[in-house]
Amino acid sequence: MSTYIDPSDQQPRCNWCGGAPEFLPYHDKEWGFPVDDDIRLFEKLCLESFQSGLSWRTILNKRENFRAAFQGFDFHKVAQFNEQDIQRLLQDAGIIRHRGKIEAVINNAKRAIELVEREGSLAAYFWRFEETQPDTEQLQMRATSTHSEALSKALKKQGWKFVGPTTVYAFMQAMGLVNDHAEHCVTRQQVARARADFRVPGKAA
Repeated sequence: MSTYIDPSDQQPRCNWCGGAPEFLPYHDKEWGFPVDDDIRLFEKLCLESFQSGLSWRTILNKRENFRAAFQGFDFHKVAQFNEQDIQRLLQDAGIIRHRGKIEAVINNAKRAIELVEREGSLAAYFWRFEETQPDTEQLQMRATSTHSEALSKALKKQGWKFVGPTTVYAFMQAMGLVNDHAEHCVTRQQVARARADFRVPGKAA
């Protein structure tokens, strides 16, 4: 797989880094590093659902607007949103004004609360679907995986919306449930070390 050579340090990175200036810091500091914070996990799954049919650059540039509009993606707060909130969000030019996706976030906030009540945390549940040994020849060449298909199916069964296997796989890539950095990417080993040191929530040592 071709890689992007960053002119600032001449190090190879995932090829998509060259697509926009804001991608590089996101790639180096966030993408693929393991996350166990429920709010961040919920936020990312919501943002990936908003991305459906759009580019990640659009969502990344609006991320702070989304955070402001959705109460920092605190799912306990979002679950209380009503029709008045939906109308407010539909008038907010700083986000993606798609009624179906907005309603899905509110629905999913309620489902998140239910999941936490059953499982203890979102992290403990999501990390059961971790992919530990991906085929390096398939890195960034696939849009789904058996793991994302399983998680998508499980979430849909629980009533979550806009969580198809492609959306879920993008979520897993970003939150560290799979190390999908290109084989020669300088960040790949950093992510590998972070994942090795990561204590999976709810998993016995």
